[in-house]
Amino acid sequence: MASNSIKLSLIFLLTIFITSEAELDQLKETNMTLYFQDWSGGPNATVLQVTGHQDHGPLSFAKFGSVFVTDDPITEALDKNSAEIARAQGIYVTSALDGKISHVLISIIFTNEEFKGSTLEIQGASPQFERVREVAVVGGTGKFRLARGYATFETIHFDLAIHYVVIQCESRKSKIYQTYRVSWR
Repeated sequence: MASNSIKLSLIFLLTIFITSEAELDQLKETNMTLYFQDWSGGPNATVLQVTGHQDHGPLSFAKFGSVFVTDDPITEALDKNSAEIARAQGIYVTSALDGKISHVLISIIFTNEEFKGSTLEIQGASPQFERVREVAVVGGTGKFRLARGYATFETIHFDLAIHYVVIQCESRKSKIYQTYRVSWR
């Protein structure tokens, strides 16, 4: 009796392993370049500080404990007037005592026709004063279901006078449960 139970258990575990391996074979690598259009001031601000040491001046990105919410338009090119393809919605928390690292939790919610409603989920510690910051792609929905990999953030345009920043986000080696390749380069 015990022998039959062991055999059934082994067959069950082998079936799960084979099924898992088959699903992994269907994951495809996707690389994309997106542009976050980030406004931290003015009447149409897309980033707001919700807690922390905020004076009535510029936002306190480098002060420990500051929390920000964001709803940035994402465009397919550097130009703010290029086609919007997604929104970056989430939070940033200045999580290092010295203010050099923020923790990001961002959902990239696609609005373009091809991927409308699909998301990529990004999370991680972002050394905010580094030229290039790397964070994890930890999941996704819709056409990006089971996404995993990493993304880089690079500030490529900064205009302090009008509180405007463009952040290039490149999704690298992101594995998604898809059969096609996406690239906005």
